[in-house]
Amino acid sequence: MASPEPQGFTLLLIYSVYVVTLGPLLFGYHLGELNAPQKVITCQVDQIPGYVALGLPHCIRMNAFQWGMVQSMFTVGGLFGAIMSGAVATRFGRLFALKWASFFLVGGPIAEALAGKIWVMALGRALSGLGAGTATVVSPIYISEVSPPTRRGFFGAFTQVQINFGIAVAQLLGFFLSKSNKWRWVLAAGGFIAGLMFFGLMLTPETPKWLAANNRPRMARGILQRLRGKTADIREEIEDWEMSGEAEEESLLGASRGFRQRKEPGRSIIDVVRRRRYRRPLVAVTGTMMAQQLCGINSVVMYSVAIIGKIMPKHAGLVTVIVSGANVLVTLLAAPLPDKIGRKPCLLISIVGMGLASGMLYAGLARDIQALTIVAVALFVASFGIGLGPIPFILSSELVGPEAVGAVSSWALAGNWLSTFLVAMFFPILNKVLENNVWWIFVGVSGVWAIFVAVFVPESKGKANADEVWRRSRPS
Repeated sequence: MASPEPQGFTLLLIYSVYVVTLGPLLFGYHLGELNAPQKVITCQVDQIPGYVALGLPHCIRMNAFQWGMVQSMFTVGGLFGAIMSGAVATRFGRLFALKWASFFLVGGPIAEALAGKIWVMALGRALSGLGAGTATVVSPIYISEVSPPTRRGFFGAFTQVQINFGIAVAQLLGFFLSKSNKWRWVLAAGGFIAGLMFFGLMLTPETPKWLAANNRPRMARGILQRLRGKTADIREEIEDWEMSGEAEEESLLGASRGFRQRKEPGRSIIDVVRRRRYRRPLVAVTGTMMAQQLCGINSVVMYSVAIIGKIMPKHAGLVTVIVSGANVLVTLLAAPLPDKIGRKPCLLISIVGMGLASGMLYAGLARDIQALTIVAVALFVASFGIGLGPIPFILSSELVGPEAVGAVSSWALAGNWLSTFLVAMFFPILNKVLENNVWWIFVGVSGVWAIFVAVFVPESKGKANADEVWRRSRPS
């Protein structure tokens, strides 16, 4: 007998996942867009005198503090986007929130590319961050709600694949365009991608689960059937939905009983802290999101030129591009693992691998061993792609019900953005003060987060909904 069609792929499903992950791609792009062109933008290299079109200068003179402020505005915007977007997605829909994110992701790069003053570039970075913060909250929720239950881990991994791809594209464009006034095209490129995302969303359906929970069950069933295929049996998947009432359930499935007939009201970011039933999921999801950054991935991604430059000064930029490309490849190849061996084992393998890589980086840099340092950077990136990269984005929709997933995701991504800011800001300082010993900090941090995952994060592979995950995770 043929396997049920819901586990297959349809063009609409693939198209929808691709379009919504353009938001995370732009998050990665904006993380990496200023790395290579920094010296050109801030007038630290010789420029051809004069002005470009529209009366814009070739560069914007900035000191270290001003440059740091411009960089950090992306994080500030992202923090606000992450906090606010969960409530918007819960009340008005996942698609509505993503369309607003694309609006800011278009406006931010336009301001950056046309900036002639520091405050204009800072504003552009903040607008880009607002859109990216929204996208990194809502896109994983969308993907989880449209993916077949047995393929959520696979499709969920594409959030991190696209983030890494965005970083790689930014590094590649920066490698070739960090000269004269061409740096403005590096910043403008994000706006073109966001424009494609906005128009792509016009043909992207809302998630069936959100529609069913908001009084539109017939539309929800129709969209689910299109996502799964015309001949697919979707009855079992519909049974896990929270419907808006008995009459509407019967309009979907005839006289069948046994469906969840309650409709939970949407929970705010305050509700999920106050109510006991949401505290464990809140701790688990937020903790893994913070671990994603605090284990040190951005110390390698954002500062690989400085790290590798200590032993390969002439080839550090090219190696950075190669490392970024390898990051995409590893995450893509590891995408099936969460559905095969489980979310929790992938997380633990990832964290332990990153801790080991940090120790190897200390040894390679302290003893000036070129091969060991390059292997350590590769292990760092590979370990991240196996677990800590993709899985935190999957967990929010698997550990939390649809009524609270937006609020919990907002807290989790706020923690993620704050952790990104801490690593991006303090790693260069600690690296200067502690030199190679800074890597022992990441060894210790990885150990702490491995214990956290082992104790606080339940396995969600194969579970129908959040209630089943936590019911089975209780000690007998």
